[in-house]
Order: sequence, then structure tokens, then C-alpha cells
Amino acid sequence: MKKFLLGSGIIIILYLGYVVISLALLPPVSSLADKKLNLSIDVRDWQGNEHPFLLGPKNRRWTPSNRIPPEMKWAVILAEDSNFYKHEGIDVKAIREAIKYDLEKKSLARGASTITQQVAKNVFLSREKTITRKLKEVYLAWRMEQELTKGRILELYLNVVELGPMVYGIGHGSQYYFGKPASAMTPRECAFLAAMLPGPRVAYNPYRNLGKVLSRSNMILRKLRSKGVISSDELQAALGTAPNIAGLQRKVDTEIQQEAIMKPISSVTVPATPQEPSAPEPAAPKPEPAPQEQPAAPAVEGKP
Repeated sequence: MKKFLLGSGIIIILYLGYVVISLALLPPVSSLADKKLNLSIDVRDWQGNEHPFLLGPKNRRWTPSNRIPPEMKWAVILAEDSNFYKHEGIDVKAIREAIKYDLEKKSLARGASTITQQVAKNVFLSREKTITRKLKEVYLAWRMEQELTKGRILELYLNVVELGPMVYGIGHGSQYYFGKPASAMTPRECAFLAAMLPGPRVAYNPYRNLGKVLSRSNMILRKLRSKGVISSDELQAALGTAPNIAGLQRKVDTEIQQEAIMKPISSVTVPATPQEPSAPEPAAPKPEPAPQEQPAAPAVEGKP
């Protein structure tokens, strides 16, 4: 028994040492504060193959924060990370609730990753599901919260989220589904994209489960109204419409069956220019607060 305990202790000590070294070797996050940064990362197509993806303004589908509708920002926050402006990268309350839910269901049905954690994972880490990777994700999220504004973190998140077969970022998503730039999206369209985020490949794929996506987007729209992001009239107008995506069925079916191809990215560009101020966070009422400041909660009535 003593030998077993001694052996287990040695293994734990070695693993902790490995984790410490792994965290120390993680890339710096401070460069992400530069709004002119162009960073090459890897993304996966629906066949599991990796492709280079350019994150930054040199990507023609990049959507800067000031061209993202407030309804899109708030839809994502209210649906994915309601405590975004309160936590420092990790939502302890959400983690406790997720553990309790999973124990009750005897499964790993609910996650508790914050928007910041998802940015850390998408930009810096692989998709492997291990304890070590999760620890790296938590550590990077904490560091990002120290180095970046909430507005910058949200901007990065909305430009790297997966919304379809090799469709990454709301700029591409808006053109792909609605044939328009992200800045022209309606509240219904904003809620529609936000509703897809938990599983655009299967669970919330609008071509396979349109009713499920619409139902979740209705829930998001009602949350936008309850927080004063949209008016009662805007809510009723949004609930009375459904995005016309039927014309894309053939294209999507084709892309699901074929390997997606992206042009290779030759290099990563980090312009040697002064850092621009981070874009303001979504807030209500308007105008948005200055960078580094937490916005006031959306008004109960009226538009932000």
C-alpha cells in the first residue's frame, strides 16, 4: 500500500511539473491587443482536416467591432456567457452549475466555457479533450482578461466562431446565410447566428434542424427584449419573420460531402504600428462606454 501511495505521489508530482512547464511555454497574449494584428491559426473542416485561417483585418471577411451590430454582440453574450462583463475569464458559478447538472444527468452534457476561454481555445490550442488542454485554456483566458479589453475579446470571438462548413466568423456567416455584410443584419438574423453556436454541424445546423434553431433564436430575441436591447415592436417584427436560407440547401449538402479548400496563407503579419484603442464593448443605453470600462446594464425599456 505504501509503495502504491508513493508511486501515485511521484506520478502526481511529475504531472504537475509537466503542467507548470506547459503553461510557461504558452505563447504571449499581449499581441492580440493590436487591432492590426494578422494571425494564422488552424481550423478544421467537417471532415476533420485542418486548414490555415487568417484572423485579422487582412481577412476580407473580417468584421471590426464598430461594424458588428449591438444586437449581435448582446445576442452572443446573453446566449453563451451572461456573466461576460462580470468574470475575469472563468465563470466559477457556471462551472458549479454545470458540474451539478452533469452529475444529475450522469453525463458531460453541459459545458461552462466562457467567451474568453473559447477565444483562447480557438486561437492557441488544439481540439484535444484532455485535462492539460483545459488547464491551458483556463490559464490563457485569465491572461487574456489581464491584457485585453472585453470589447477586443468579443471582437476576436465573433470573427473566429464556426457557423457552417468552413464558415468561420460572423462576416462570413452573414454573407453565407443571408447574402449581406454583418453590419446589415437584422435582430432576427443576429439571434439566428447566435442560436447556431452550440452546434452548427449537427444539433443547430439550420438545414437539418431549422425548427430547433428558430426556437432557440426566439429565446435569444426575448432575452434581448428583457434587457432593453430591442424594443417591443422590434421583438414582434423579429418573431414574425424567419431568415430565408432555403436557397442554400444544395450548396451546403455539396460542401458537407466534399473537402473544403482554403488558399494557403504565406505568413503571419504583425504590423509595427502603434496599438489602436480597443473597440467599445456592447452596451445599453447608447453610447457605448470607453475601452477598459464595463458597460452599464442594458436599459429595461427602449433601444440601447
